Amino acid sequence: MTVPALEAAGLRHSYGGGRMALEDAAFTVMPGHFTCLLGPNGAGKSTLFALATGLLRPTAGHVRIHGHDIALEPGKALARMGVVFQQPTLDLDLTVMQNLRYFAALHGIGRREANRRIEAELVRLSLYERAGEKVRALNGGHRRRAEIARALLHRPSLLLLDEPTVGLDIPARRTLIRHVHALCAGDGTGDDGDRIAVLWATHLIDEIDPATDHVVVLHRGRVRASGAAPAVSAAAGCATVAEAFDRLTATRPAKESSSIGEAAA
Repeated sequence: MTVPALEAAGLRHSYGGGRMALEDAAFTVMPGHFTCLLGPNGAGKSTLFALATGLLRPTAGHVRIHGHDIALEPGKALARMGVVFQQPTLDLDLTVMQNLRYFAALHGIGRREANRRIEAELVRLSLYERAGEKVRALNGGHRRRAEIARALLHRPSLLLLDEPTVGLDIPARRTLIRHVHALCAGDGTGDDGDRIAVLWATHLIDEIDPATDHVVVLHRGRVRASGAAPAVSAAAGCATVAEAFDRLTATRPAKESSSIGEAAA
């Protein structure tokens, strides 16, 4: 039986004053799947990412990365994970190559092997010709691709991207989405040989491939539905993912929302 790349179960988190950011969130991301964590602003997507990456500890529930509970086995869990946060984290005054070599060194990857991996990732992301340029000189799309290349250097089998297209123009968004889909389609594998799984957080419907992607619809801290995009649409009684999203994120009784989520899972 295939172990999920990411499994969230009974996940709850509250901030000061008892404000609940997530409540009983549960879903899985399987190897080779491009899964969109879809929700409006304020739905709890960034909180969920902070829990999934170990930056926050849940009030209840757990997150497992390839079977490793991130709270109990953080080293093993994080070793299988690459992350691109919403806010850029590259050093603007270093070149692309310098940024990636520094990251590789932090992961204990030797210089020769690091150079080999860096070249392979930059070629795959159509960025090799910019390797010697300072990050400050790159446009937003190229910076995002450099961050993805960096996140893949230690060959994770799960890639998490939090609103990665924020601030990008339409052509850059499309290029980035195409590159990441290609990873799931077989261009990328982790050190363990598993096809890369992707969890892509977004509030933009047009970033989803309605035929092949999986979706997790998050609204007001609750998972309203999860599963293959066509199944989620059908369970919501809608013809498209966009219509399903509108219906699932409208104000509705909790019982009805729960039943839709179970049918689509």
